[in-house]
Amino acid sequence: MTEDRTSSTHPQLPPTMEDERFFRLRLLRSRRVGPVTFHRLLAEHGSAKAALESLPEVARAAGVKDYSPCSDEVATQEIVAARAVKARAVFFDEPAYPTSLASIADAPPMLWLRGDAQLLQKPMVALVGARNASTLGARMTRALGRELAEAGFVIVSGFARGIDAAAHSAALQSGTIAVFAGGVDIMYPPENAQLGQDIIKQGLCLSEHPPGLAPRARHFPARNRIVSGLARAVVVIEAAAKSGSLITARTALDQGRDVLAVPGHPFDARASGCNILIRDGAPLVRNAQDVIDALSPSADDTQAQQPLPLEEPAPTLRSKRTLRETHAVHMMILDRLGPTPVAEDQLIRDIKAEAADVTPALLDLEMDGRITRQSGGLLSKV
Repeated sequence: MTEDRTSSTHPQLPPTMEDERFFRLRLLRSRRVGPVTFHRLLAEHGSAKAALESLPEVARAAGVKDYSPCSDEVATQEIVAARAVKARAVFFDEPAYPTSLASIADAPPMLWLRGDAQLLQKPMVALVGARNASTLGARMTRALGRELAEAGFVIVSGFARGIDAAAHSAALQSGTIAVFAGGVDIMYPPENAQLGQDIIKQGLCLSEHPPGLAPRARHFPARNRIVSGLARAVVVIEAAAKSGSLITARTALDQGRDVLAVPGHPFDARASGCNILIRDGAPLVRNAQDVIDALSPSADDTQAQQPLPLEEPAPTLRSKRTLRETHAVHMMILDRLGPTPVAEDQLIRDIKAEAADVTPALLDLEMDGRITRQSGGLLSKV
């Protein structure tokens, strides 16, 4: 007579860590589960297995019928594909996962790594900029990449053509980290294929996506949040007024990172974004030492962090506005505005700021297409 294991009075063994990692992969690859939802479900249910079991009911409550989580087969195929290219997985709560990236609100629950994972434990600086880099921009990038690497920083970038490729090449000998928009085995753009192989040997390539996935347009902003999330500071070398590099700069500010910029000629459209950042308070970068100085707190910085005496009024944004202060007032405006039009003077009263501070910020946001001005001086969010 065969033994009936289902009727045993012995308790089931708890899942092993490998089981939990597999359940986490299935949870992450399930439909409608992004990084923020993944972390929320894991916190609510205590384990990936329990979160997976809850997904159909959660989907029904949200009005989604016939919902099925990611299957064992799909997750297994991803693991097999990763092994084929010698990629390893690291989850957000494992020692190899970079602490800087784990601190952001939408941290990737898992990364696929190819190369030297030890680089993730070192201080990092991101160099970003235009794909159609000028000769001078590429030269500046190579100089910054080489000198910052010699100073002990790991250079992070997004593996695009132009500034990104120059940054990776310059820091290759000391170790550089390339964040892919697609799978960690997809060398995009194709002209960077050899550079990618060199980085795997001497640096690190990583991605939050399954191996074999070709990059799509929506993947690039998500990649940029990882680039800035890894780094202590983001240096923008060449960027148009409306570009992915400026999106990276805004993301970096949201994450609490420093943003610095290399100035350019006013007639060069590739420099307009950098010049805007400098105008709004970003430290100007002439060489690697400027970046190192910005990351090293000085006596003045320490004194500035002390609370102000009660009898002294706090400085307003007009007194030497920094990029972070400018970004803060932009976010205050966007948080207050919605689709319903609001009078400008009412908005100024709501955010308790001076008109001289709000007016240029409104102009910036209007030029960026993030707010619209209607008749009668009314403002609304786009």
